[in-house]
Amino acid sequence: MAALNGTVSVVFGASQGIGAEIARALARDGSAIVAASRRLDAVTAVADAIRRDGGRAEAVACDVADPHAVDRTIETSLATFGRLDHVVNNAGVIDPIAPITETEPAKWALAARVNIAGTYHGSRAALRAFGAGGRGVIVNLSSGAAHKPLEGWSAYCAAKAAALALLRCLALETEGTAVRVYGFQPGAVDTGMLDRIRDAGMGYVAGLSRDDLLPPELPARVVAWLMRPEAADLAGGELSIRDAALRARVGLPERHYA
Repeated sequence: MAALNGTVSVVFGASQGIGAEIARALARDGSAIVAASRRLDAVTAVADAIRRDGGRAEAVACDVADPHAVDRTIETSLATFGRLDHVVNNAGVIDPIAPITETEPAKWALAARVNIAGTYHGSRAALRAFGAGGRGVIVNLSSGAAHKPLEGWSAYCAAKAAALALLRCLALETEGTAVRVYGFQPGAVDTGMLDRIRDAGMGYVAGLSRDDLLPPELPARVVAWLMRPEAADLAGGELSIRDAALRARVGLPERHYA
């Protein structure tokens, strides 16, 4: 029997890259999926692929910067599948990548609304849907940028540092309940975001070769594993794919993890 049979997962930022692979990994483990993204056409393709593989999935257009859109996405989970068990806050943007004096305030503020306010919206909506005395799992996609500021990455680093503080607040507020929260650093992954970083040429990540980058399937496997009961002892913490002990528990292959 699949480990997550009978559960329902909402994945924000599921149209491509890590988010799309998380949706697929959760579906393979038996969870029904609500795949959400601003790009309805792209996220519909992800949901269609899950259904072709025998899973259950619904696609939803959602801008995580809009709390009402996030609430409607959670409501779709409850209306379509009758429950909510897992929420993955994966939606994020890397731009603007530039020296602070050269950034546009509107784009900087948009990054904050997506990267930190979006994580707050998803977490808040999940907790309200889980309800008092309920149970569920929230995984927020984190980054090493929360700990290591990079020149030109002020919007992204500031938002990820704020998201880490939010995770710690969530951990305190859910301690002693049946709700588990995690932050997870996926490492340097071969996605469109990495292409944008390489084009901008700022920060050490821009200098990584493609051989250094992880396929998105590997961090997706970790996120799906975190939904299982055997991950309960790690709840409340920020985890990293660079942690060899975590990789061993998940069963990831041995290789270089940048």
